[in-house]
Amino acid sequence: MEIKDHTAEKLNDPTGILVGDRYEYILNIEVDEEDELYSEHGLGVKLILAVDENGSRIAQYQLYEQVTNKFFDFGLEEDEEKMLKEYCMEHLPE
Repeated sequence: MEIKDHTAEKLNDPTGILVGDRYEYILNIEVDEEDELYSEHGLGVKLILAVDENGSRIAQYQLYEQVTNKFFDFGLEEDEEKMLKEYCMEHLPE
C-alpha cells in the first residue's frame, strides 16, 4: 500500500465535549493488482485521527472506491493501520 496524496483538515468541536483534537483525512492510496484491496476504480480512505495528551489514535476509518464512492465493509491489517496513523501524524494540518 502506498499513499499517493491526501487532504486534511482540523475538525471543530463547538460543544467542547471531545478531549483533544480531531483531524479528518482523505487519503488516495494505491495497492498492487494482486492485493485483495485492489480496485480498478481507485481506492481511498476517509479517516478521523484523534490527538490528545495520551497520544494519537485512529478514531475511525472507511475504505471506499474513488470513482463510485462505494464503501467497503472490511478493515485493514494492523500494520496498514499503523502506517496510516504514522503518515497522518507526519502530515497534521495547521
